[in-house]
This record gives sequence, structure tokens and C-alpha cells, in this order.
Amino acid sequence: MNYTAFSKSNLYDQLLFEKSSEDSAQFAIDNIEVDWNQQALKKAKSYLEYSSFSDAGLYDQLIFEKFTEEQARYAMDNLPK
Repeated sequence: MNYTAFSKSNLYDQLLFEKSSEDSAQFAIDNIEVDWNQQALKKAKSYLEYSSFSDAGLYDQLIFEKFTEEQARYAMDNLPK
């Protein structure tokens, strides 16, 4: 996922949107090698490139994007200072 960052759940939804079957989308999700923490961090950085967020607001946005609390916390803890 070099182009954009996805949470696991949003990637599944994107595959369905692109007309993959539910079985195919689930197979892809189950077999892809992705560091979901890094995806959360990448998404957080991309938000900060075009908008301002408080820490709480950015965390909430990551949760809205269906990252887990652990993944969102990882992103927040690893943003450049």
C-alpha cells in the first residue's frame, strides 16, 4: 500500500467497492502482509500534510478511519515532533 494508507476494515470495504467478492476481499485481507501500525502512522501524517488537528482530534480521526485504538496510539506516539 504505497499510494495511500488504509485500516484493515477500510481496505476490505475498498475491495468490495471495487467489485471484489466478499470471499476474495476476505482472502486478500487474511493474506496480505501489512504493518497496520505503519498504515495508521502514514494516514496520520497524510492528514497533517493538509490540515491542522489537535492530538485528540487526529486520534479520533484515526479511530473514525477504523484503525484500532492500539494502531491509533502507535501513530500518535510516532509522529515526528
